[in-house]
Amino acid sequence: MERRLTKTGDGSHTIYIPELDEHYHSVNGAVAESEHIYIRAAFGYSDKNPVRVLEYGMGTGLNVLLTFMQAGECNREVYYHAIEKYPLSKTEFEMLNLSEYNMEIFGKIHEADWGTDVQISESFALYKECADFREAAPLGLFDVIYFDAFAPVVQPALWTVEIFTRVNELAAPGAVLTTYSSSGQVRRNMKQAGFTVQKLPGPPGKREIVRATKPVI
Repeated sequence: MERRLTKTGDGSHTIYIPELDEHYHSVNGAVAESEHIYIRAAFGYSDKNPVRVLEYGMGTGLNVLLTFMQAGECNREVYYHAIEKYPLSKTEFEMLNLSEYNMEIFGKIHEADWGTDVQISESFALYKECADFREAAPLGLFDVIYFDAFAPVVQPALWTVEIFTRVNELAAPGAVLTTYSSSGQVRRNMKQAGFTVQKLPGPPGKREIVRATKPVI
């Protein structure tokens, strides 16, 4: 699958897939989008410490890096499980323009072995799973979930009730999930899977996003 590097509105880069006509991030700003949807609306919304984070769609690794940085500022201990079917090559991730951020940590994230726990720092452990969402098998329950699959119109099989039911099974009571898609069908599927769903204002170029929580019984 061909991948092209594309510069976004805030100066950071993302990846474009011509075959799917799909970008990994918003063309209005990759970093701005990730910080808005995943860091502030999910990671910052949860008060768990230590906190277990599950990401569907590691992509460029931007969410991992931004979570690492935010966790350091808040003195939170993180276990991060990232799922990605098509990992970037060394050449690809080294071309991403994240010069304002910690490129040493970004390199550690991408060079970490797959299929094993890796200590990125004393308080941040990363497990990378190379798998399709439908076949991934994370262990344990998670407090924060980033759902960052390609758009429902591109990969509808990854936004079904069945997928969200599996995600719900991996969510701890009170867990929070965020995603950029706020389509009616996506929200209905999440609700049917057992989540409480709300719409939130989106980042630049996106009117709304979704935050879902698992009820505490």
